[in-house]
Amino acid sequence: MSVFDEDLFAKGLEKRKATLGADYVEKNLAAADEFTRPFQEAMTAWCWGFGWGDDVIDAKTRSMMNLAMIGALGKMTEWEIHLKGAIKNGVSKEEVRAIIHVVGIYCGVPQSLECFRVAKRIYDVEK
Repeated sequence: MSVFDEDLFAKGLEKRKATLGADYVEKNLAAADEFTRPFQEAMTAWCWGFGWGDDVIDAKTRSMMNLAMIGALGKMTEWEIHLKGAIKNGVSKEEVRAIIHVVGIYCGVPQSLECFRVAKRIYDVEK
């Protein structure tokens, strides 16, 4: 018996690849083992199929929301991954900067500095 809905998984896989890149997603799924595979599958179905799978909020807006929330949580590895996805979803450098400002206002200057460090590294690589 599967721990997730096959349709949500398929929809989630499509959304996840569109935002994070097929190579990244396929690498993560291929690296999953008996211990981690159920989480990878459920997360793809739930987060990406259910959470990103409707058309109520466009991908760019969802990416902006994610940057604010993940930045607030201080989960910088995930923030970096989602920054790359946000760029792919059309979030501009100016919009990222504005999001980081909000993180700083509500979560503190040290957290906004962490976001700026990661963003600067990503933007410097793009040059």
